[in-house]
Amino acid sequence: MARFRYGACLPTFASCADRYCLSGYGGGASTVEGMLELAATVPNLSGIELVGNWHINDQNVEQMKAAVRQRGLQICMLTPDLWTQAKWGRGSLAAADAKTRRAAVREVQKVMDWAAASGCKYVDVWPGQDGYDYYFQSDYQAAWKWLVQGVRACADHRDDVQVLIEYKPKEPRTHIYVSSAAKTLMLIEEVDRKNVAVLLDLGHASQGGENPAESIAILQRPGVRKLAYMHFNDNWHAWDDDMMVGAVHQAELLEVMYWLLRTRYDGWLTLDIFPYREDGVKAATESIAWIEGMIATVERIGLKTIDELARRADATEVSAFLRRCFLR
Repeated sequence: MARFRYGACLPTFASCADRYCLSGYGGGASTVEGMLELAATVPNLSGIELVGNWHINDQNVEQMKAAVRQRGLQICMLTPDLWTQAKWGRGSLAAADAKTRRAAVREVQKVMDWAAASGCKYVDVWPGQDGYDYYFQSDYQAAWKWLVQGVRACADHRDDVQVLIEYKPKEPRTHIYVSSAAKTLMLIEEVDRKNVAVLLDLGHASQGGENPAESIAILQRPGVRKLAYMHFNDNWHAWDDDMMVGAVHQAELLEVMYWLLRTRYDGWLTLDIFPYREDGVKAATESIAWIEGMIATVERIGLKTIDELARRADATEVSAFLRRCFLR
């Protein structure tokens, strides 16, 4: 079986809270050390994703690096927090206020330094507050220019860390500027830096009406190959539910794994799930098992056989193929 590297966002193992139960529903750990202990018990999990100033900061970089390593894991991604603080409420890299934009760039650059110090080569830039909620609330052209300038300034800070752009159509804003695979590619082309690429979150793509497999195919086509990192989860299309992998869209997941294998994707497969009422270790274990099962199915059938199926474009053949996959 093909072996990918599996990671998980650390809050997978926390007591996840929502806006109705701010204390969390219980079952997870209440400390970073406790979350790491739980993560270390998940079979095949080798990476952990941390958020800047939630889990790692100027004072504890070496401590966190050691704590993760002691549990047989590695830091696979660091994410600057550009969305939970009030100062980013009107935007970060694309804020209308120039001081806020400069502060956002400094925040990303600081986390890039932490990444380099902790042996991690990826930083996830998710500009979730960069968008708008009302008509006439934004100068769209200026905001796009500021985004390009901001990402470029981050990329130029150091070339040994990759700046990955994570797109999402909405939440926390009703409209986020970087909302699709196509717009993310357009942004990266304008930034024009070798160390800038795409982080594709299956739930974000699905929420935005994309077929994630098609997005992977476009991002990984010959001469482009800008897909550097994956977030795995599931949802009901209407919202970013961050459910366990395979919970809703099994056929979609099968096609995702086919395209990752076909395009020889070699990056991390990281779980970005929020098991609010579930046991985090069991949720992560099940999610990885679904991914591994889909890989096994693709490899059992063979890439060439599925290639031919896609070329014939016969929906009834596809239906029979899926039935054999799931009902055999």
